Amino acid sequence: MEEFRFGILHDAAPLILEGLRVTVYVSLLSFALALVIGVAVGILRSKSPRMRAVFSPYVELFRGTPLLIQLFFIYYGLPTMGLTLDSFSAGVLGLGLNGGAYISEIIRGALLSVDKGQQDAAFSFGFSWLQSMTYVILPQAVSVALPPLVSSFSALLKESSLVSVLAITELTRVSQLIYTRTFRALEVYLAIGVLYFLMTWFVARLSKRLERKYRVSGRIP
Repeated sequence: MEEFRFGILHDAAPLILEGLRVTVYVSLLSFALALVIGVAVGILRSKSPRMRAVFSPYVELFRGTPLLIQLFFIYYGLPTMGLTLDSFSAGVLGLGLNGGAYISEIIRGALLSVDKGQQDAAFSFGFSWLQSMTYVILPQAVSVALPPLVSSFSALLKESSLVSVLAITELTRVSQLIYTRTFRALEVYLAIGVLYFLMTWFVARLSKRLERKYRVSGRIP
């Protein structure tokens, strides 16, 4: 059995740290986009059957097809339709649209968990639909949606490894580059795997803390 060569990781540390930075950056941008899309679509789908019918194709499409194919379509397919994106923008957009489809279901479920009488009470006080959603429904739904949203970020963090196929130099791409130079798969992929594990472990711990804090039945604690 060959000796584990720590020197490879030491020499590659600057490149690994840069890949880690890019992974976190891509994940945060993508999740921010996914959150905006997911909240908007989730609210609209919970508003009426008509809105649900309008946005359901988007949700079903992005939940029902592989993320890798979505990334390929955005980066390689859209240019044939006159829309060309650089690899970074295509990666963020693909992750954001995919994550937004899942987050919209989290938001819709959280909104439906709030007792309908809450909205009726808001209407009785003269609130508009937007006001009742902003001041009454959403604050209660957030307490239900927050833990699964954190879990969604953890999933997106791992899925960000797929943007390596677009030549974005994040952790997975970095591991491939280091391997082609050293041909040391054990050290390289073990180190990268540990970094992904540590990031997702931290997010998972945060999610568990939020679950304990917001363990309610659709109401603010």
